[in-house]
Amino acid sequence: MSASSWVSLVVFLALVAATSVTGASFRPGVWYASLAKPSWTPPNWAFPVVWTILYVMIGVAGWLVYEREGFGAALAVWIVALILNGLWSYLMFGQRQIGLAAADLAALWIAVLAFILLAWPADRMASLLFVPYLAWISYAGALNLAILRMN
Repeated sequence: MSASSWVSLVVFLALVAATSVTGASFRPGVWYASLAKPSWTPPNWAFPVVWTILYVMIGVAGWLVYEREGFGAALAVWIVALILNGLWSYLMFGQRQIGLAAADLAALWIAVLAFILLAWPADRMASLLFVPYLAWISYAGALNLAILRMN
């Protein structure tokens, strides 16, 4: 792998890391702990573990597409998904807007699916790296809606 490829990989991982800061900036806290939640809510320790793995996969997927085709539709959708991802923590924990957070997750779900479809011709591995992301936000969306309904 060339030096420029390494640099671009680091840039993509840094962009994802910057997005993850919103998760660290807007913590669940006492408010979230006080909400009624379904029995299938994962333990709090599971979220950072899952997101760390997913963030690496998200960064690598974006980088793979960039290396294959530069900036195109798939990468534009990747950026939109990254923004929506960061926005969710702000809406849910920063603003305590469960409904808006659910709407954000719906938009994120569409963006992630769009990336999977758009990236497939350029790099199938990039698309496949987003499948666990789609699965997780599907679960997170169901959880978000359940919390909205219960509160």
